[in-house]
Amino acid sequence: MPERRGGPEADGPPRTSTAKAGTAPDADDPRKPESPAELTKPTWRYIAGRTFREFGKDQCPDAAAGLTYYGVLSLFPALLALVSLLGIVGQAGPMTMALFDIVRGIAPGATVDTIRQPIEELTTSPASGFTLVIGLLTALWSASGYVGAFSRVMNRVYEVDEGRGFLRLRATMLGVTVLGIVIAAVIAAALALSGPVADGIGKALGLGGDLLAVWGIAKWPVVVLLVIVIIAVLYYATPNVKQPRFRWMSIGSFVAFLVFVLASLGFGFYVANFANYNKTYGAIGGVIVMLLWLWILNMSLLFGAELDAEMERGRELQAGLDAEDAIQLPPRGTKRSAKEQQQDKEARSYARTVRGHDDRAGRRPPRGRAFGPKNTD
Repeated sequence: MPERRGGPEADGPPRTSTAKAGTAPDADDPRKPESPAELTKPTWRYIAGRTFREFGKDQCPDAAAGLTYYGVLSLFPALLALVSLLGIVGQAGPMTMALFDIVRGIAPGATVDTIRQPIEELTTSPASGFTLVIGLLTALWSASGYVGAFSRVMNRVYEVDEGRGFLRLRATMLGVTVLGIVIAAVIAAALALSGPVADGIGKALGLGGDLLAVWGIAKWPVVVLLVIVIIAVLYYATPNVKQPRFRWMSIGSFVAFLVFVLASLGFGFYVANFANYNKTYGAIGGVIVMLLWLWILNMSLLFGAELDAEMERGRELQAGLDAEDAIQLPPRGTKRSAKEQQQDKEARSYARTVRGHDDRAGRRPPRGRAFGPKNTD
């Protein structure tokens, strides 16, 4: 991550993970307000204004476009993993269709049509146990690409570089991916427990119709809560910062979900009544609609992430911490950051060697490692 203007010696709190490791206070510093209710009105005004400024300053619309690219690459592997997981209990078809019903309710119809056919083929294709396991592992690895990209954007949001080593970082991204897919499977199961499926389970368990009727209403708050939990896990685990204790529902994750639902409904209304993407783009009109919908999703996620980050900054400022220029949270890891700083130091040393030789004698720089530790001055 580039240093701020003025170089590494500039005034203000540090931004590199190696520097923050020695200066940032504990994530749960007792001086910080514990709940949003303890934040003052000036703090809330500051948080609201800075959230919008940082959303533009961090180029979140462009970052959302990049996440959309990774999302498309990861979408079908993630769905394959989800279908494979549901297939273990023999309910891949009904549960997958239940998820499609939810997506159809908030997304443009062209988006559902674009992904429906390949997923239906996945739910009906037979696979041996070994093939299922290999396919599931491969799908999880591919799907984690989106989580990795989201992690890099979150580091920008929290103003820190990546310090975790390769193995630790990949393990974290895979863990978040697996957890997200498992929660998605639980959501699919909750949605599928209605109609004939619920009646069959109710009779098998000896449950009355009244209980199933209550579940038909109660499942929607459960589904919303589980979706918000997925977002909260993304916000908590992906950046290279030790955040305050995990909250199942952060304000940022709730706002991200709310913004996404409202924006999706508005976009769906626009597509259904005003736009004609099939006429403009022909056969790929449905694909374009899906890409725009995924872009809206990622914009919503990044706005919620910025809100959570600025709430942490507001907590630190109200506690008297120096967080005007950089959020002060300790990093999860510094190994990679330290290695990159050493490489940058060697590169600067070699650059001075090149400049010195050219200035003194007009000679070409010495041959050898471009960024090695040796200095021939």
